[in-house]
Amino acid sequence: MLRVTTSLNKELAELRVEGEVTQSTMHEIERLCRTYMDEGRKLKLRLAGATFADSFGVKLLRDLERRGVMLTECSSFFTELLREKSNSILTGMGTPSSRDGLVVRLKARDNEAFETTVRQYGAQMLATARRLLGNEDDAQDAVQQAFISAFKSIDSFNEDARLSTWLHRIVVNAALMHMRSKRRRPEVPIDDLLPQFDEQGRWTNDSEGSRWMDEHPMDRRQTCEMVRRCIDQLPEAYRSVLLLREIEEFDTVEVAATLGITQNAAKVRLHRARQALKTLIEREHSIM
Repeated sequence: MLRVTTSLNKELAELRVEGEVTQSTMHEIERLCRTYMDEGRKLKLRLAGATFADSFGVKLLRDLERRGVMLTECSSFFTELLREKSNSILTGMGTPSSRDGLVVRLKARDNEAFETTVRQYGAQMLATARRLLGNEDDAQDAVQQAFISAFKSIDSFNEDARLSTWLHRIVVNAALMHMRSKRRRPEVPIDDLLPQFDEQGRWTNDSEGSRWMDEHPMDRRQTCEMVRRCIDQLPEAYRSVLLLREIEEFDTVEVAATLGITQNAAKVRLHRARQALKTLIEREHSIM
């Protein structure tokens, strides 16, 4: 699907492109560009909403750029696609026979294999990024970066493993990197959220929120939204270990390897993250 929205003034036509720029969808862009260029207008294509381009779409965008059309708001994924050298992924060594596996074709820089990979695995990678980041724009950025990383490092892929598992690890790492680089909400210090004990060893934290939860059950959507808000308030080190263990269902060994920490550190962080999340959920309910 492709959507093109036009904004005009006396000298400039701006086209906002959303969706996939492929052989079957690019004709609308071609038609509009030809019309406005014949009118003598300058042209600007805003590509922030573009999610994918096949080899035909890349060729069209390159041709338009050579003819003076401004391509703006390109994501890192589109920037990579439009580069001459990196676009050997799309134009490389021809198409191996159909009996060859997808990974073999990817390593041969086959354009159809590239497109097949994006279409076959893109949706599940986006779902993973959404779970980890909780934001559509951030999730799309992470997936785009994951595909760039995957295609650059495809030669290192061990074909004894499943391609879907390898891609899942890459998008998880891309999401974690995005999480570290873009702190969206204020973080609550972890020590303020952990259980406090009196001299007799009794937990002194207010548990009013727990009683409120029992008396005022919420639907699944409300609960998920509330839990997500609470998770986002955790410090990044604890948020990431909790998301990997509880949402992505990594085991302790996998969590430790992904985050570059020891297994014991992963266990400690997870325990503290669960305690802190419980406190945040109780606080959230106590003010509702």
